[in-house]
Amino acid sequence: MMKMFYFLFVSALLFSYCSAADFCVGDIKSALTPSGYPCKPAAKVTVDDFVFSGLGVAGNTSNIISAAVTPGFVEQFPGLNGLGISLARLDIASGGVIPMHTHPGANEVLVVLSGTICAGFVSSGANKVYLKTLTKGQSMIFPQGLLHFQLNAAKSSAVALVSFSDPEPGLQITDFALFANDLPTDLVAKTTFLDAKTIKTLKGVLGGTN
Repeated sequence: MMKMFYFLFVSALLFSYCSAADFCVGDIKSALTPSGYPCKPAAKVTVDDFVFSGLGVAGNTSNIISAAVTPGFVEQFPGLNGLGISLARLDIASGGVIPMHTHPGANEVLVVLSGTICAGFVSSGANKVYLKTLTKGQSMIFPQGLLHFQLNAAKSSAVALVSFSDPEPGLQITDFALFANDLPTDLVAKTTFLDAKTIKTLKGVLGGTN
């Protein structure tokens, strides 16, 4: 009898703990911490915190890269907080590109929903290039922190869904990091081997100075 009582007691404790720790919907009005957003009070959590409709709408590709990224990160999708996942939609017009970039905080998986996308990444050691032209239904993985890109060289538009292994994957676009700020042209020239004229042209296109 005592063993049965002990078993039921422990089971009840575990059930209570699991129920309390099922989720931590992000209180996105609070400050982001290294471990995510603080939990929204349970009484204020609704089913809408676990539903996101943004990926069903095509992004506006009328821009310099002829592409759009619609994020489903924790700020847009509070229910992701603490779960180690997030997602986004890519819309890439013909000739469009998601430029070389990295996600410092997450691995990425891309799934092509329509069209054709040329995608690739570069390893950090030997700078080996892994390149593939993907069609509808195909997927590709981009390991955390590695430079990668997606390009649509076809005549029709392309749509893809990407998922990340963190609700805040982070983003640094190489071109913007070099040419969309006030980093001095002579310093960029010395560290990239580009000529000053090319650098100033790129700064002019991307809004950089100096």
